Parts: sequence; structure tokens; C-alpha cells
Amino acid sequence: MADIINAVEFAESRSASSDGDEGRDVTDVMELLFFSYRDFVSDPDEISAPYGFGRAHHRVLHFVNFNPGLTVADLLDILQVTKQSLGRVLKELVDLGFIEQKPGLRDRRQRLLFLTPSGKALNSKLESPQYRRIRRALEDVSPENRATILSFLFNMIDSEHRPTAARVALKQDMPEKKR
Repeated sequence: MADIINAVEFAESRSASSDGDEGRDVTDVMELLFFSYRDFVSDPDEISAPYGFGRAHHRVLHFVNFNPGLTVADLLDILQVTKQSLGRVLKELVDLGFIEQKPGLRDRRQRLLFLTPSGKALNSKLESPQYRRIRRALEDVSPENRATILSFLFNMIDSEHRPTAARVALKQDMPEKKR
């Protein structure tokens, strides 16, 4: 497939032609993010459609899968959506048997969220193509460049949301800034 540009050749050609043109670099990143996000969500969107589910359903399944026992309050913090939006999505997932809610051990008012076996199967089906896509994209990326990619993505997150992202996605707590 000679007409397909190799990613390394693409990056080299862009950096050689930009001669420090930061505006073009930023535009390149913006446009590639749009295209990559479009393709990243296309498979799960197609898989979700017969269920009448959208991207919010997928995000809920994803975060509950990787954080069993997550509270509704924590999920609201992660997703940054309204209680009403989450309530609608969560109700559908619970009613259809993809998520179960259990009362908290210390505070019975808390609702702890867990995927059911059906929820795990659906989540796996939704995320498998995304996992393959990322694995394929990382095949030729060195460990140093993988760290750069993670740093770039982390720095795209608004600073006030980085502690949540570090805790949830990277499974680490960020040190508090000294005042």
C-alpha cells in the first residue's frame, strides 16, 4: 500500500516543513486528534447502537469495569456530567442487567457499582476494537515515546481534573501543590 503514509515519514515530513511553525504543529495535532477520536469511538458506537446506547453508556461501563465498587458520587466526578444525565444512563444499564448496585459497607446510603457478567461481556465487546487499535498504534513506539504520549494526553486534561485522572486512569495519587 504505497499510497499510505507511514506514521514516522509523516511526522518527519511535518517537522521538516514546519520550520518552527508552532501554529501548524498545533493544527496538525488538533486535526489528528479529531480523526483518531472519530475512529477510536466508531466501533463501540456501532456495537452500542442495537442496544440504544450512546457513548455515555460506554464510559459508565468502562469506568465501573476498571473500578469495581465505584460510588455514584465518584462516577459523577470522573465523568463530569449532571446527576440527571448519569441517573438516566445508570438506570438503563441497571434495568437491562449490565450493572448492579450494592449498598456501601460503612454508609448504606452509598451505591456501589459493579458490572454483572452481561456487563463485563458487553464492555469487553465495546473495548476490544479500541484495545486492538491502541496496541497497533503503539507497536513501533519506543518506551520513551510512550511516556511522551502519556504525558501529552495527561497535560491535555484541565489541571483541576488531573488529580482524578491520575487516581482513576493511572492508579496513583498526585501530590498536593504547596501553597
